[in-house]
Amino acid sequence: MLHLLAASLLTLAGLQGPPPALSHGPFLGHTDIDRGTVWARASAPGEFRLSVADAKGASKSLAATASEVNDLCLRWDVTGLEPDSAYTCTIGAGETAEGIGESFTLRTPPAHDAPRVTRIAFGSCSHEGRFPIQPIWKRIELVQAEVMVLLGDTPYIDSTDLEVQRRRYREFYGALPEMQALLRGTPFYATWDDHDFGRNDTTGNLPGKENSRRAFVAYHANPTHGQGGEGIFTSFRRGAIEIFLLDTRWFAGTEDSPFDEGRKGLLGASQWEWLERELAASSATFKVLASGMIWNGATRPGKRDHWGTYPRERQAIFEMIGRLSIPGVVLVGGDIHRTRALRYPTTESAGYELYEFITSPMANTVIAAANAPSEHLLHDAGVQQTFLLLTADTTARPATLTARFLDQEGDELFAVATDAGALRPR
Repeated sequence: MLHLLAASLLTLAGLQGPPPALSHGPFLGHTDIDRGTVWARASAPGEFRLSVADAKGASKSLAATASEVNDLCLRWDVTGLEPDSAYTCTIGAGETAEGIGESFTLRTPPAHDAPRVTRIAFGSCSHEGRFPIQPIWKRIELVQAEVMVLLGDTPYIDSTDLEVQRRRYREFYGALPEMQALLRGTPFYATWDDHDFGRNDTTGNLPGKENSRRAFVAYHANPTHGQGGEGIFTSFRRGAIEIFLLDTRWFAGTEDSPFDEGRKGLLGASQWEWLERELAASSATFKVLASGMIWNGATRPGKRDHWGTYPRERQAIFEMIGRLSIPGVVLVGGDIHRTRALRYPTTESAGYELYEFITSPMANTVIAAANAPSEHLLHDAGVQQTFLLLTADTTARPATLTARFLDQEGDELFAVATDAGALRPR
């Protein structure tokens, strides 16, 4: 009886534990012309509400529940928004929806076909243990990227144990103030590479990959996460650019290749069918095929973890681009701790020359041996903190696409420019 009385007195005094709060976020996830997604993680189980108000004062409120099932992660999907509009958001907790934290802004983009400049940042390989200070995130904010795309090894986990996966996401998203500030105001999307999938240079035969996917889904507000509970591939559009985020881990080595008899494939049947269908349907001026691994084999000696190990599947993608007369495709990769640009003589297969842009690392050591020769290489740099800024300008005729590789000081390592005319099937 005494312990019950004491508990009651503590409750009445408001001393039975800290008030509801957020341990991480809020961060912006998938945002389109008519919708937006907000992600956060709570410090304790309970109900939390997101209030969204437009410039005229009209508001709506959405509920989400933090539970141990999803490691207290919260996601709100807000629909019915207007293009090119700013919305003031606040998060409340408990039955009274008492506000916690400061308000923040969710901004929808203009109509996709509106003539304008679109800036999207890409990065991979951020190690907060080796680099506890990462000004590269602030630099991305300063160049006014509309979207941040993470290409894997963000963070380094190297385990498929569910609790380790969750703990590493909590540590990563909680350790870097510059990253938190960026993601609070800039929608971000992600795919994984080997270290966040579970082990260096691994395939989809890795035991426990279901745990990796469970943690990834909880901690990333992508528009979708694969199909049928498998993989994490997804796509989204921003202005003139549509991004296809490929999953080169989940299916790798698990299914027979439809293009290379007697060998295992990389993307898997369901992802391949999705990619062909969605790529053919895209009306974007530029289409980015992005994966954690690079699209060629020119890297450090002995490394087989790249598209060069699956040459016939890569060739099948090039031929699909040509067969369906798909304009505006470029390739993006990460992983190798080098920043590079390559151009391939793919006119016979794809209908035009394809560019590959490699961005790595955001914050990690450089691998000198990955500066491997290639007859297709245009540029190479070894810098410890760098990112790719991809800019499309549809006010120009023809529309232009510029890939700039910047370091933490904002200095340009090199740039590659092309346009919609050059990326059109002959």
